[in-house]
Amino acid sequence: MVDYLIVLNKDEDTVSFVNEPKRKIVKTVKVGRSPHEVSVTPDGLKAYISCAGANTVEVFDMKTLEKLTIIEHKEFRFPHESKILPDGSKVILASTYANKVFIIDTKTDEVVKIVDAKRMSHMVSLAPDGSKAYISNIGFNSISVMDTKTFEWITHIPVGRSPEGIDVSSDGKWLYCANQDDDIVYAIDTSNNSLQAIIHLDKVPIRVTFSPDGKYAFVPNREGGTLSVVLVETHREIKRIPVGLWAGGTVFNADGSLCYVANNKTNDVSVIDVKTLKVIDTIDVGLHPDGMAFCRVKE
Repeated sequence: MVDYLIVLNKDEDTVSFVNEPKRKIVKTVKVGRSPHEVSVTPDGLKAYISCAGANTVEVFDMKTLEKLTIIEHKEFRFPHESKILPDGSKVILASTYANKVFIIDTKTDEVVKIVDAKRMSHMVSLAPDGSKAYISNIGFNSISVMDTKTFEWITHIPVGRSPEGIDVSSDGKWLYCANQDDDIVYAIDTSNNSLQAIIHLDKVPIRVTFSPDGKYAFVPNREGGTLSVVLVETHREIKRIPVGLWAGGTVFNADGSLCYVANNKTNDVSVIDVKTLKVIDTIDVGLHPDGMAFCRVKE
């Protein structure tokens, strides 16, 4: 098996494929303008890169690291984050300025359904069983909850100002939402969509990523240049780790021992040891790295 860290370099319109154990770039490929986010099929065979500035989604073969196709749609307007259902059948893509969510079939790589969304739908997270999708709406101060069997809305949860980063814990109990204009994270109980805690962090918390074991939530603070570590059991910040400038995309490796944080303005990725909660390395990448994904490819 080969483990890759996929890093999108927004200001040079490239994707870098990093050998994750060696922390070395093995290939960098030109993509459409301003690549923002990337998702990987559960089998590790395909990666979907949202090129927000080009209004396209580019699909890569993860065995060859070659581009397979480019998905275009006349209603794409700043396609942003996507997530892929656990069975690998569908991509759920939020398009920020279209105020829509697009459903893409992974067999044909075609848009098969379009759902009207709230203003500035931006980030996507899935319940562990894939039954629900959660979409943050920056311009509507809410999180929308979608039934992924019918692709219809279940409810819309009011949150703080300019919600962007969201994630669901591995046990499905918690939804965390980073309200970047309030410098806080909301902890929401998914059983009844109720607010259980407000977590005050550093300046402009922009993403949320739960550790695979569900113990921690890691939150990069864009203007603070830090990574907040939240203990999920208590919904309290227990450590604030200095990282690079404009911390953004955050992802864990397969066993959850390491977390990677893309630093937009220092053009590198911080490597965090989850056991010690310390930066142990940095990986130099392209200009303005942001969206990232981990991918395990069977040889």
